Order: sequence, then C-alpha cells, then structure tokens
Amino acid sequence: MAGAVSSVGVAAVIAGLIAALGVVGGAALAAERLAGTADAAALAAADAASGAVTGVPCDEAARIAEAGNASLRECDVEGLIATITVAGAYGGISFDARSRAGPPEAAIP
Repeated sequence: MAGAVSSVGVAAVIAGLIAALGVVGGAALAAERLAGTADAAALAAADAASGAVTGVPCDEAARIAEAGNASLRECDVEGLIATITVAGAYGGISFDARSRAGPPEAAIP
C-alpha cells in the first residue's frame, strides 16, 4: 500500500512540474512573439519616416502592433530612426518589448 501512495505522490509532482513548464514555455513564447511585433513595428515606422512607404510613422507602427495583438506604448521618431515600445500580455502578466530601426550608422575609419 505504501508503494501505491508513493507512486501517486510522484505522479502528482511530475504532473505539477509539467504544468509549470508549460506556463513558463507559453510566457517565453509570448515574449518572443512580442519582440517580433516590436521589430516589425519599428521597421514599418522607419520605412514611413524614410518615405519608402506612405503613411505617418507612428500610425504605421500602431497598425503593425495591433496586427500582432499588441498595443503601441511609445513611438519616438528622430530623423530616419524609429524607436518603438509595444505592450502585450500572457496569462495576466504584462510584457513590454522595445525595438529600434533605421539606416545603419556610418562606418568609422
């Protein structure tokens, strides 16, 4: 009988660990998706700032953020460089992701 109780206890601990790893994995995946959304929003804003596409840079960033199930928290465009912060959530935990896009810096001789 003691062996059966131990087996049930071990199974419960393993099930709990698997559930916890699932939650952590889901949160990590949500954070990576949010980072990708921030990258895409920054690229869209930088493209609009450079004239490569039509539109207002921050409006384009907000459109991309919304398409990625996120919200635009900050949009800063200086010249051709766009810095974007987007916000998202997973399981009641909020995440922010920040990205910067623009032309490459000039090489220093």
